Amino acid sequence: MFKVKHLPIDTLREHVITIHQSAVRNGNLGFNPLDRARVFGPHPASGEMREVVGVLNFCSDLLVRPDEIGLCEEAFRDLGLPEGADVNATLAVAPHSVDLVRAKLEGKRLSRAAFDAIMTDVVAHRYSRVELSMFVLACSLKTLDLREIVDYTRAMIATGATLEFGAGPIADKHSVGGVPGNRTTMVVVPILSSLGLKTPKTSSRAITSPAGTADTMGVVAEVALSPQRLRDVVESTGACIAWGGAVNLAPADDILITVERPMEIDTEAQMVASILAKKKSVGATHVLIDIPVGTSAKVRTVAAAQRLAELFRAVGSEIGLGLEIAVTTATGPIGRGIGPRLEALDVLKVLQRAPDAPVDLREKSLYLAARILEMTGKSPPASGYRIAQQALDSGQALRQFQRIVQAQGERDLPPPAPYRDMIGAPQDGRIREIDCWEIARVAKRAGAPANVSAGVLLHRDVGDVVAKGEPLFELHAESATQLQFARDYVQTHPEIVKFGF
Repeated sequence: MFKVKHLPIDTLREHVITIHQSAVRNGNLGFNPLDRARVFGPHPASGEMREVVGVLNFCSDLLVRPDEIGLCEEAFRDLGLPEGADVNATLAVAPHSVDLVRAKLEGKRLSRAAFDAIMTDVVAHRYSRVELSMFVLACSLKTLDLREIVDYTRAMIATGATLEFGAGPIADKHSVGGVPGNRTTMVVVPILSSLGLKTPKTSSRAITSPAGTADTMGVVAEVALSPQRLRDVVESTGACIAWGGAVNLAPADDILITVERPMEIDTEAQMVASILAKKKSVGATHVLIDIPVGTSAKVRTVAAAQRLAELFRAVGSEIGLGLEIAVTTATGPIGRGIGPRLEALDVLKVLQRAPDAPVDLREKSLYLAARILEMTGKSPPASGYRIAQQALDSGQALRQFQRIVQAQGERDLPPPAPYRDMIGAPQDGRIREIDCWEIARVAKRAGAPANVSAGVLLHRDVGDVVAKGEPLFELHAESATQLQFARDYVQTHPEIVKFGF
């Protein structure tokens, strides 16, 4: 018998259980570090039996006593017992669905029932980090066919909550990513909702990028909204820009992201299933998918974009989503900031119609807003751009953004990063391209998105002519160490900015 101890440690959605090594030695429990353990016990008030399964860690100090079992933040919450409650511990067997993952690694197809079993166990935190990685790699190395992707998508939807906002049209948009600073959602949503188009936008945090929409919106407003709070925000403003992970929409995706991020893996199948599952879960009826194409973007060629677009359309049709695809050009980042705070500043400048607002972010946002206005019938054909532009230039979109921010819970803009370093042009010439992948890695080494003020601020754009030594971009970091990490990466990767015609 043990006592539960709450360990306020964030383990990125993994259940971690900690026991004192002497408890194993003296009690002859037969446990080893990284074993799967089951902790269970009755609730002292109701008598209801509660349990969690997690990965076992040993300690040799006073983190927990020999008569205690420590549970990380998420495991303690999911167990639902008060601190000090009596519990027992046993070894737990791996869930049967792990065998299905192994079968996929051997090249076998997965059925809908198989995906349901895997997603159920993932959401219940029965998978270790190693097993989550196995599943991600199985989907990456052994290509999923269309039927599998549809079943995967439906299984993700079925294991989470769904929201309803009426008959519609309910609009949504999503970029497949790969372009730093591409924060069009925070401009498009206020434009659309200011024109009466309901737009409940939920977004993910960054996977392989220095910032996701939820990270950037989180700089100025609360994004971890409960389902009821989200509904209230949409009811009062017609829109939201929230983190999908907080409202349990396709929750398996947010768990899988915790291993996709460090592996920098985001396959087409997982991308399509993740995006469309969340769109369907939030009740969207009309969705615009932005596929940026560039030699350093996630999608490198127009042919690849067209194949991905067909996959989106095929899966969307199967699950009852109306989709349009926008294939856009990416020769570098959109906007000037890369990292949550710097990207938020770009968005605010566009909405405020500031003289130095990034033109590319403004124009792409207007283009996407126009496409959605026309596809939903909110504007006649070929008039969407003009209507969206009027909403932006009149200040109507800014006022709507402010309403959304206030409804979600306004936050003070964090201060700028205290450590900075300017990177100069290595030569005279015209900037032909800024490598999206590499400049994103620079921003991540500077600390983004974990440090919201960290990142990269561009001083020159594609097409600009510069002289040797002129400022190209500025590194922003929260510490001297992270600034040096970013600087070292720049020095060893001279092709981040490419010159020529």
